[in-house]
Amino acid sequence: MTDHTERENAHSLPHSVWPAQALRQLETEGADHLGITLYELMLRAGHAAFDTVRQRWPHARHWLILCGQGNNGGDGYVIARLAQAAGCQVTLLACESSRPLPEEAQSARASWLEAGGEIHAADAIWPEQVDIIVDALLGTGLNRAPAAPYDALIEKANRHPAPIFSVDMPSGLVATNGSAPGAVIEAAMTLALVALKPGLLTGKARDYVGELRYHALGLEEWLSGQQAPMARYDAPFLPHWLQPRRATSHKGDHGRLLVVGGDRGTAGAIRMAAEAALRTGAGLVRVLTHKDNIIPIPGARPEIMVDELTDEALQQQLEWADVIVIGPGLGQKAWGKKALSQVKNSQKPMLWDADALNLLAFNPDKRQNRIITPHPGEAARLLNLKTKEIESDRLLAAQRLVKRYGGVVVLKGAGTIIASESGEMAFADVGNAGMASGGMGDVLSGIIGALCGQHLTLYDAACAGCVVHGAAADAVAARVGTRGMLATDLFSELYQFVNPEMLNIKA
Repeated sequence: MTDHTERENAHSLPHSVWPAQALRQLETEGADHLGITLYELMLRAGHAAFDTVRQRWPHARHWLILCGQGNNGGDGYVIARLAQAAGCQVTLLACESSRPLPEEAQSARASWLEAGGEIHAADAIWPEQVDIIVDALLGTGLNRAPAAPYDALIEKANRHPAPIFSVDMPSGLVATNGSAPGAVIEAAMTLALVALKPGLLTGKARDYVGELRYHALGLEEWLSGQQAPMARYDAPFLPHWLQPRRATSHKGDHGRLLVVGGDRGTAGAIRMAAEAALRTGAGLVRVLTHKDNIIPIPGARPEIMVDELTDEALQQQLEWADVIVIGPGLGQKAWGKKALSQVKNSQKPMLWDADALNLLAFNPDKRQNRIITPHPGEAARLLNLKTKEIESDRLLAAQRLVKRYGGVVVLKGAGTIIASESGEMAFADVGNAGMASGGMGDVLSGIIGALCGQHLTLYDAACAGCVVHGAAADAVAARVGTRGMLATDLFSELYQFVNPEMLNIKA
């Protein structure tokens, strides 16, 4: 995840994501490939972190380095030695125990002491003047709240005015899923080493990671030959999915989309979904809705075809459509239930959102021609869990949803997760806090539905749609900020992302 106020570093982040549990094996195999030891790989990590801090905070003279009991702490010892050799004043606090350090960390600690460095206890008094705090306390193995003395050090660091630089992961943030079970370092910058982990991209990550940087430690070529089980997608990846249109293409080539919903009083939801589909390039969009909405919708957007939702009209338009979106403004009354029962008989590609998901929770079924797009509250209802259980492990929730309901799942939220039943999983590394407003989900439904009609697979349409949606919101935020952002504000920005050649971006 890039910092969502300073995104200039986005191009340097890889699109591959690895489970935290795989990192030790990845490092071992990578070091073997290069013919170096794991200690030499640690030295590279320390050099990369030191160089990054010097580049970002060139005037920092007094470094406070917090070291833990594992190899993350070993990185801290290497950084301390390099900073001291560069003429900086270094104060190093270590959380030590009766447990021996890992071999690599022990070597790094010994080198720090041989260089004349001192090791202070975790509860030592901090110096009056500190310019930068280096967090090398806890690495990727954490799966619970930090215990003493780590928790106290984390909280003290967060209260200190000096910026915090985290090595690999902000201490306290769980690398496997981005949950925050206890105290977590609030980093100004985090340098991910070797591979991106899910916990840097989803869950509570955006509250703690700060600006995300990445260093492969010389393993770039070897890593490029490895098949990562997960992916990170952002705007530069859009050309992989969205190529310029042929000059002779016509509206029939780009999908006939049927959007069903909009009970009395919810014309806005169905209209936003339909217009988003048009703005994303759908060839033809037809809305079936409550009779009260027939005049207002085309009055606001005449390009949308609108009919009253009746049994006869729905059956006719299900035959006409290439793709179906149902749910925005649908409601949970008999009117909406009846429409959903007819739509579910279709074998055409479809997307279910909003009240279609609430109705699905009452009558679960599994199918392969469907995308579902729940937010955490809807996901909780679909899995009969509490929302906090969904947010405590978003990866597991996405996997459970796709196992129970089939097809493709888009679990919305900060660090949206896209998962398919075949095992694919991706993170949409776009978006910002301004998207926490009504109607954003309706716009996303229209975007994804339109991309399904433009010959993308369900999974690719979901991935590309989430990226387009979040990137458009980021463009709005760059102009006017996040507070007060409306879902319809995205319409003015969609063009550039569904036509990525206009951005001159290369994957």
